[in-house]
Parts: sequence; C-alpha cells; structure tokens
Amino acid sequence: MSVEAEGATARALDRAAAGSPALPSTSHRAERAATILSPVLLVVVWEVVAQVHLIDTRFFPPPSEIAAALGKLIASGELLGHLSASAGRVVIGFLIGGVPAVAIGLLMGISPLFRAFVRPLVSVTFPIPKIAILPLVILVFGLGEASKWAIVAIGVFFLVLINTLAGVLAIPRIYFDVARTVGASRWQQYLTVALPGALPSILTGVQLGFGIALVVLVAAEFVGAKTGVGYLIWSSWQSFLIERMWAGLVVIAATGYLVQLGLDWLEGRLVPWRGR
Repeated sequence: MSVEAEGATARALDRAAAGSPALPSTSHRAERAATILSPVLLVVVWEVVAQVHLIDTRFFPPPSEIAAALGKLIASGELLGHLSASAGRVVIGFLIGGVPAVAIGLLMGISPLFRAFVRPLVSVTFPIPKIAILPLVILVFGLGEASKWAIVAIGVFFLVLINTLAGVLAIPRIYFDVARTVGASRWQQYLTVALPGALPSILTGVQLGFGIALVVLVAAEFVGAKTGVGYLIWSSWQSFLIERMWAGLVVIAATGYLVQLGLDWLEGRLVPWRGR
C-alpha cells in the first residue's frame, strides 16, 4: 500500500473514531422537504386521477371535496364535539391501562420471581386480538363510556408493559449492583435505576400504545357510541356520505401524526441522550 493510501485510510479511521461520517449525510433541510413532499404528492396524484375519473369517485372522492366536507364539519362545530369525545376516552383509557403497565413492568424487571409469575399470563393473553374481545367488554361494561375506557386500557396495557420490561432488562446489572452496594432499598432502585433506565423503552411503548388505542377506540365507537370520530365515520358510511367518512379518516390520521410529533418532542426533552 502506498504512503498516500495509508494516509487516506488513517484519516478515514480517525473520522470514524471521532464519530464523523466519511460520506456526506443528507441535510436536515432536505429531510424536512422530503417529509412534506410525500403526502403533498399523494394528494396531488389523488386529485388528478379523481378529476379524470381514473378511479370511482363515489368511493374515492377527490381531496378537494373531502376538504370541503371537513370545512363544513369544522364550521358547524360537529367535528370538535366528536374529536373531544374521542380524545377524552383515549386519555382516560390510557391512564387506566398505561400507569399500571409501567409499574408492573418495572417490578417484573427488578424481581425475577415476580417476572416468572406474571410473564406466562402476559404471554397467553397478549396475542388475543383486542378488537375480538370487544363484544365481551361491552357485555361486561355496557354501551356507556366504561366500555370505551376499558378497551383502550386493554389495548395500551400490554404494549407499555412489554416495552417497560424490555427496557429494565436492557439496563446493565452493574447499576443495580452499585445501588445495592450503597444501601439503596428496592423502592429506591425502582425509582432511581429502573425507571430512568427504562424510560426510552417506556416512551416507545406509549407511542405504539397510542396507535393501538386509536384502532380499538374507533372500533368501539362503531358499535356502541353516539359521539366520537368512529361514530362519525360509521354514521357517514351508513348514510353514504362518503366525503364525511373520508373527512373522519383524515382527522384520525392527522391526530395520530400530531400526537406522534408531540411524543417525539417529549422524548427529546426527557431522554436527550438518545439523540433523536
């Protein structure tokens, strides 16, 4: 190998060791532009193919008509009422299911005996589709708000629990050994080692759980509600008001996207060491 080649190789290794990429990376500005371009391009293509009748506009109306229907729902205040009802159900159900899931997941990670006791129960019940137990939930809790809270809580519980447990198990054991060496109680290990160490995984579970919460809540609102975005979609379908139905779908998609952005921001503040 020539002296020049050896020098180039050494410089490349130095850059890798210093954490700087050898190849130029995509700029943040270009990434933002690509993020915005993809949905805009989808809407434009959809509008064009709908206007030239390459798709059946009875079932796939152009985005301009969906936007008009959405504007009417906003102007009348109807959308705000449905969105408020769904948001309240998601928040309450999330608290009911998510808070115990974090507590149990942390305890399972710390205590092998408790983990051995609970893990088979989780493994057996987690694969059951949550929508499949909706009839049972309605049978037990009725058609009121309690059934909506329960199905959301069930959908959220397992994802948050499993991610919390995975986060605790990923913490190097030496941290717990040090905590025990300095005389930390089980409760102190719980709060000062397990919870901070598992926080990135907990937030991942929260993000996944929110997506499932929307799915199961909309399904619950299809069959047992008179308010909510799910009810808006279902009643619009029954009346063949397809533009209103699509408007409800757009609202769900936009809500999910905005919440994910908010959770990403929160994660950046709580766990900045992840570097997202």
